[in-house]
Amino acid sequence: MNTIALHVNRRAVELSAEPRTSLADFVRDKLDLTGTHLGCEHGVCGACTVLLDGVPARSCITYAVACEGADITTIEGLDEDEVTTELRAAFTREHALQCGYCTPGMLVSARDLVLRLPDADERRIRVGLSGNLCRCTGYVGIVRAVQSVIEARRARNIAPQAGGGRTSLGPAGSGRAASGQIEPRPARQALVAASDSVVPGTIPDFTPATVLDQRFSLPYPPAKVFAMFDDFAGIAACLPGVSLAAPPRPECVEGVIRVRLGPIAASFEGAARVERDPATLSGRIVGIGTDQRNHSATQGEIRYRLIPLDGGAATSVDLSIGYTLTGMLAQVGRPGLVRDLARRLVAEFAGNLDRHMSGAPSGQAAPAELSFWSLASDVLRARLARMFGRVFTGKGGAE
Repeated sequence: MNTIALHVNRRAVELSAEPRTSLADFVRDKLDLTGTHLGCEHGVCGACTVLLDGVPARSCITYAVACEGADITTIEGLDEDEVTTELRAAFTREHALQCGYCTPGMLVSARDLVLRLPDADERRIRVGLSGNLCRCTGYVGIVRAVQSVIEARRARNIAPQAGGGRTSLGPAGSGRAASGQIEPRPARQALVAASDSVVPGTIPDFTPATVLDQRFSLPYPPAKVFAMFDDFAGIAACLPGVSLAAPPRPECVEGVIRVRLGPIAASFEGAARVERDPATLSGRIVGIGTDQRNHSATQGEIRYRLIPLDGGAATSVDLSIGYTLTGMLAQVGRPGLVRDLARRLVAEFAGNLDRHMSGAPSGQAAPAELSFWSLASDVLRARLARMFGRVFTGKGGAE
């Protein structure tokens, strides 16, 4: 077994793998990034195409150990990429996919063409995509989609990039051997763990993949609620599955979030950077966490703002919750269900917070593990009740 240290989708990874393990099997089996598809496993069909140091590469014929210290970007890592976003919209508009199996690799290769080609030349696009096979579409819609994105970007005066990110000749990643040795990057640096090494400033800003807005009210003045938000131990006690790993430090909190989704359990260890603005009664918490057991990782951001109600006797708490989740848990999440779960979790947090601030004994302690399964059951029951309610209401109206 070899220990491999590399960066995948802007996150540091250090895992063991057999020397014969392909990069495709590594990201799929070790990191649960199953958007990288395996087809021929001979480097012919292109379904497994990923970015290796910014350049498209066949991950099925690339050994993971050969990528030591490299930057790998799978299709999941391109969710916020501007070019890929435009290509996805164009693929939908031009009916450029059917079964979708080739689409992740096709998008990675198409993105490279959009960056490099000076104009929307059909012949060059077809040549550039000749290494990506599609059994469904006949390629016409795919070519039209790529053409439309290139035309739109050049019309906006976005110039092509010479080489599309290539800095050396030879196969993708070969430039790492130019100096005669590989200098791997410190793989643990980006995975901030709950340890004394965490200091303010090491937790970066990010653009959340999903943002949820929530609101609840409390029967206490804004100043009292704002002071409560500075009591990290008290806040943690009100959040299901959350516990502090160490005494809070100014502007930085270390903790653990335990989550269970059906048979999948995760324990995210990490830290959060805390920002507060007393003048506007607002604040921001930015955190990152990793679960080493199932290789899931998350970034989260909570923005809150307190608004006086009833002449200052009560407070409306406006929350904006943003997060990005990768790994095994990300494979089973659905946006609609997550929104419903977030509403229930915020409601539970608000109730716990109200009881904590009133000094009344809470009915039960916050669970040591946040079980999405039990919450999901309640959400599904509520959805079914709403659905059947609409059906019977509509039937009654017709009669």
